[in-house]
Amino acid sequence: MCSQWHILAAPIVLGLLLTASPLMASTGSASFSMVVSAGAATCLPNASATVKITPRGSVEVMDVTVQGLPPNTDFDFFVIQVPKAPFGVSWYQGDITTNKKGRGHQRFMGRFSIETFAVAPGSAAAPVVFTSPFPDASLNPPFNPIQMYHLGLWFNSSDDAQAAGCPATVTPFNGEHNAGIQVLNTSNFADDQGPLRGVNP
Repeated sequence: MCSQWHILAAPIVLGLLLTASPLMASTGSASFSMVVSAGAATCLPNASATVKITPRGSVEVMDVTVQGLPPNTDFDFFVIQVPKAPFGVSWYQGDITTNKKGRGHQRFMGRFSIETFAVAPGSAAAPVVFTSPFPDASLNPPFNPIQMYHLGLWFNSSDDAQAAGCPATVTPFNGEHNAGIQVLNTSNFADDQGPLRGVNP
């Protein structure tokens, strides 16, 4: 009788594992993958990343490891509202540089959880520092809290993207607003169910 129960239970357990969310949590931490973006799928088909987020009291620690990218190249990492264009509200988090094998790692500290959001209670004058190719806005639009649960990685330079055989499109996703295309994102999660939503501080 016991062996028959094991035989019946095995397919049920396997089914649960196959349908589980790609966000896996244990001991308060969460791990998930990033996937290659549509724009880089042809030129960098093996690009990928793994992300681990560990709550540390009033902040979260996010470790990002990338691989399958061009060697010795700079990339820009963002927290974004939705994983693919038009991206929505986007927050520049920092840089990741690959080594000679096309691998890289960076650790970020901040709020990377269900509480990650942006808000603009009202309009205010903003400094115009960069004017080309995507000029800074001098005034922000007001908006209610917007939750931001997705992640994205961009080439820091359109020249680097072109050297890797990717499109040389210029985007605003770096500190000077002259980045290349998006390489990785979290589109393996639904637009309204980004992986940060599953992290509870």
